Amino acid sequence: DNPKIIIMYNHEAIEALGGKLLTHVKVVNKKTKAETTLEANGLFYAVGHIPNTQFLDGQVKTDKEGYILTKPGTAETDVHGVFACGDVQDRQWRQAITAAGSGCMAALSVEHFLADGEHLMKNTKL
Repeated sequence: DNPKIIIMYNHEAIEALGGKLLTHVKVVNKKTKAETTLEANGLFYAVGHIPNTQFLDGQVKTDKEGYILTKPGTAETDVHGVFACGDVQDRQWRQAITAAGSGCMAALSVEHFLADGEHLMKNTKL
């Protein structure tokens, strides 16, 4: 609890105001459509936390919320040769910077997978 921090559920930031520095943020209540201008010198913007994995249609294991399950410390899924990273795999942090690092880990995993020729030796579920 910090009196300087306001968590505004069901609101969307529609405008950042100020000169060289942020001084105010205009928000709209998504339910009532009421707009409010708030004094602010900082803004943390969360874009949502619904993993967009429905298109996989059960082809890889997910948890009940839809996050792809990976072998701890890796980008490996339960399907040989299929790797997951970022917001569809990281249920704890869900931040752009950790998604970028996770993406790098998955890309390097794919590179090693292809270089080792493993994809030629095993069948996959796909």
